[in-house]
Amino acid sequence: FMKKLPRDAEASNVLVGEVDFLETPFIAFVRLQQAVMLGALTEVPVPTRFLFILLGPKGKAKSYHEIGRAIATLMSDEVFHDIAYKAKDRQDLIAGIDEFLDEVIVLPPGEWDPAIRIEPPKSLPSSDKRKNMYSGGENLQMNGDTPHDGGHGGGGHGDCEELQRTGRFCGGLIKDIKRKAPFYASDFYDALNIQALSAILFIYLATVTNAITFGGLLGDATENMQGVLESFLGTAVTGAIFCLFAGQPLTILSSTGPVLVFERLLFNFSKDNGFDYLEFRLWIGLWSAFQCLILVATDASFLVKYFTRFTEEGFSSLISFIFIYDAFKKMIKLADHYPINSEFKVDYITHYSCACEPSDPGGCMEMFSLLLQYNTTIDWSSLTKEECLKYGGQLVGNNCGYVPDITLMSFILFFGTYTCSMALKKFKTSRYFPTTARKLISDFAIILSILIFCGIDALVGVDTPKLIVPSEFKPTSPERGWFIPPFGGNPWWVYLAAAIPALLVTILIFMDQQITAVIVNRKEHKLKKGAGYHLDLFWVAILMIICSFMGLPWYVAATVISIAHIDSLKMETETSAPGEQPKFLGVREQRVTGVIVFILTGVSVFMAPILKFIPMPVLYGVFLYMGVASLNGVQFMDRLKLLLMPLKHQPDFIYLRHVPLRRVHLFTFLQVLCLALLWILKSTVAAIIFPVMILALVAVRKAMDYLFSQHDLSFLDDVIPEKDKKKKEDEKKKKKKK
Repeated sequence: FMKKLPRDAEASNVLVGEVDFLETPFIAFVRLQQAVMLGALTEVPVPTRFLFILLGPKGKAKSYHEIGRAIATLMSDEVFHDIAYKAKDRQDLIAGIDEFLDEVIVLPPGEWDPAIRIEPPKSLPSSDKRKNMYSGGENLQMNGDTPHDGGHGGGGHGDCEELQRTGRFCGGLIKDIKRKAPFYASDFYDALNIQALSAILFIYLATVTNAITFGGLLGDATENMQGVLESFLGTAVTGAIFCLFAGQPLTILSSTGPVLVFERLLFNFSKDNGFDYLEFRLWIGLWSAFQCLILVATDASFLVKYFTRFTEEGFSSLISFIFIYDAFKKMIKLADHYPINSEFKVDYITHYSCACEPSDPGGCMEMFSLLLQYNTTIDWSSLTKEECLKYGGQLVGNNCGYVPDITLMSFILFFGTYTCSMALKKFKTSRYFPTTARKLISDFAIILSILIFCGIDALVGVDTPKLIVPSEFKPTSPERGWFIPPFGGNPWWVYLAAAIPALLVTILIFMDQQITAVIVNRKEHKLKKGAGYHLDLFWVAILMIICSFMGLPWYVAATVISIAHIDSLKMETETSAPGEQPKFLGVREQRVTGVIVFILTGVSVFMAPILKFIPMPVLYGVFLYMGVASLNGVQFMDRLKLLLMPLKHQPDFIYLRHVPLRRVHLFTFLQVLCLALLWILKSTVAAIIFPVMILALVAVRKAMDYLFSQHDLSFLDDVIPEKDKKKKEDEKKKKKKK
């Protein structure tokens, strides 16, 4: 029972009894100045703050008992016990009882048939609303009827200490180091929790899948000058160093789409003009890193404070939608590779066949020479599909183009992993098992889902596509090594000209890194150890130099994986009063999970025999989960839902109290329009200027100052979390009354 009570709980003792020396009842309601322990009186070791004593003449025990029950009910009411703490005299208590009785539903004893089920009320009175009414505040208004208080404009991060410009050389960087240094030791021992293990396994699988996907695409774009192994090594080296020394170790580094587009364009340009691609890329990387270091030295990260919710949510929603779209795109591509025979009829099963036959004598010379070499006769019908095509044979039959069951099984694994992850993540709020077990299942939701569906795949035995990682540690292309020489491959002027494309890379790196950092450091995550925008960018620049010399891809903060990392490390109250929802405490801020994830990514090359049992559709299901989960709590998504929601069912969002609904819908429409334009841009060759267009979102938001009042923007585009704003408004009303 004690585990279920909040840490600072206080008791209220209700004592009733009969005595023979009283003619009329005696009642006392006592509030002690300080809560005290009253021995065995309270039954549990909780200090007592309130005492209610009722003594009366004999013969009315039942009546006294009912009065005691009524007082106990009153004291268990959140609003009344708030009044009891603050009451100055008897009149305050009576006013509190009156307020309580106004909200009570009374059932007449004679007319209540216990056999009839009493329907619950359509709307329960909100305790916030009751508190407001008690404190004299006006009734809550919806759809922007609340009187204007002038507003303060759609705020960015102007009040954020980390983004104040110092005006000194490297001033911001030095402040970041001083801010983070006291927490460095705790960043390691704070990870001593079972939750960290679940985060490591989940983020590791997400990172490996991302590295393989990106490495494959990069290999195609650069003719294997950079491939899957370079992607693995780069991810491991940059990620581990960043998590060890950066300002915000919860950020996960990865390669991004615009970087891939840039690499493809750069490779084609180098090929067409006869330049050495890796050497040209090295100089672009060095120039870009130098430009990033100038941005660090001049405190340029202070510009982040102009990123409002409009820009942040536009960017994070787009990246989440890309994750969701890519997961489905990969599954559809898989369905094209393993087509389903839609004409199949069970009754015609005897008609289906596929055999290998020789095509023509000319095409069979290789096979003929093989027969002479081994002096044996090989039956064409005994060859596998691969052997048949290799030796110039042809596949004949109406079943050759189809692969049974693979596509269907893949989609079962894909949707199964996603659904199971979602269900197990919400398991902590279910009624089954003790709290500890529920929390453990919820923490390990994604890992359990992956294990379950890997087991199902192994049990069914269908040959679904599996995770294949490189098993040898050597560059993908035999034409290159692990160190790129900076001179000798290109004319001297190329080294200087590289500064021009480097400018685009710098904008790309700065925007991707800092918007993700802003999203990670949001106030609703309740981070206590502070951010380090300048320090993060400093390490991204240093790692860019290392990657350029080693011919590895460039890395920057990855939005969706970073949000998934934070979600997997969220902490909630372990002990709460019976029936009370656990409260969000913050995030387990530490460096260990990130470091171990990237070390594991590096040694994945040696774990290839184990990883080959994981089906790719299961990992695509994890990608879908990450995309959908990162949209949770995004105000933009809440406003999209409002478009389909009748007025009476709309939740009590703070902006709906102050801004007319049509203005809310106009704001949402403009955000959708910007998102659609960014999506179209991303899908074309112009994707290379994608970061510049993200910067354009800031300009669009600035232009909205002429379309919306500062009052409207202060509620629609404020970076303060919804809950905090509600709380502040309610407190303001109370103070006004006092």
